[in-house]
Amino acid sequence: MLQAVEDISSTKKRLRIEIPSDIIEKEIKDSLERVRQKSNLPGYRPGKAPMNLIEKRYGKQVEAEVLEKVIPEFYNKALKEADLKPVTMPVFDERLNFQRNNPLNLSLTVEVMPKIENVDYTGIKAKDIPITVDESEVERSLKNLQKQKALYEVAEKEIEKDDLVTFDCVDGGIVGEETTPSLKEQILKLGNELLPMDIEGKLVGKKKGETVEITTTFGEDFRVKELAGKTVKTKIVIQEVKKKILPAIDDEFAKDLGFENISELREKIRGNIYKYKEEQAMKIQKAEILRKIIGTHDFEVPETMLGNELDSLIMQSGMSDEQYKAEAEDIQDADMVNTTSEESKPEQEKKSNEEKLSELKEKALRNVRASVIINTIGKKEGIMVTEDEVKERIHLIAKELSAEPDAVMNLYRTKDGSLEGLRQMIFEDKVLDLLLSKAILEKGE
Repeated sequence: MLQAVEDISSTKKRLRIEIPSDIIEKEIKDSLERVRQKSNLPGYRPGKAPMNLIEKRYGKQVEAEVLEKVIPEFYNKALKEADLKPVTMPVFDERLNFQRNNPLNLSLTVEVMPKIENVDYTGIKAKDIPITVDESEVERSLKNLQKQKALYEVAEKEIEKDDLVTFDCVDGGIVGEETTPSLKEQILKLGNELLPMDIEGKLVGKKKGETVEITTTFGEDFRVKELAGKTVKTKIVIQEVKKKILPAIDDEFAKDLGFENISELREKIRGNIYKYKEEQAMKIQKAEILRKIIGTHDFEVPETMLGNELDSLIMQSGMSDEQYKAEAEDIQDADMVNTTSEESKPEQEKKSNEEKLSELKEKALRNVRASVIINTIGKKEGIMVTEDEVKERIHLIAKELSAEPDAVMNLYRTKDGSLEGLRQMIFEDKVLDLLLSKAILEKGE
């Protein structure tokens, strides 16, 4: 039973819980009786062994199992009674001291979600973002589809950009090395940066059968690993040239894409562009609304949540050096630096690293505050996420990734251990939709 709640801070509480001895004793005796019914001790029929013998042999094990059961039960009851939502596992303040026929007193410290009273989220003003689709945007999308449907055919002509070229490399090698990897019948699509520009420049204007002498250095990330970072001097003999044939943008083109005619295809493209712009506009408006709500509520956030968010941002930013990790250990001290690792660094680089970390800490704080605000509003509004909504989101993601729904589910389970991460994402989307529906959109000049 909950005895007291001590406020260490707005996000850290100490719970004092007492578990009555009669409840513990009943659990122990019931468990020992179940053990006796299943026991088969020498000299006794099954289930007939003396209880004192059962307790002597299995007592400590049963006590441990009972404590593992009753402590979480009373802890959860205490959380409910105190109306607290933990964000971490509790930490025992003192060593567990259990004695038979005595109540068990617990003192636990736990980080909890802060309580934000009187959150004002109705009538928040946000900028109205007009959405239009220009004909040029439709044409650009059509051109991209046209390029995707392009075909290549052999042509007796000079090489131009976007041509496909088959060639042999002869009479050459890697400068400074005796052997050269075979490049026979390589295909080069000019203009796609598959080869250094100096090679492309020398091929443009040439024809089938011509030989081009080339000396070039390949980049470290060149697709042929044997040539990456190497300087090659060779001769290229052009074997074949293929030109790109773009299909006409007409009714037949539309039919190949599954539409009745070009007009229907244009309308579909226009609708998709409009939908995309609308989604982007709503994201901007939701971010503006949430930013204004956060700006009017200054509250402490749980250290663990802030630390986890900062670690995630550091990982995403690529700041994986040990000095950044060391600086991030104390997330409440933005000026903390690892002087041992940074003394040898130039002052400007040191300052840059500190600024980056400071920016990430500020962003982590905003993100966690946003999460707390969203959860507070969602709880107040009674927003829930149904299993059907989870399945619907999984199928939507699967469609976007051209994957099977089961593969998407396994991806989230591997990443988060469950679908709770996806469920939380849907929950946040629903809360943000609610905020936008209650906002006042103001037209700009």
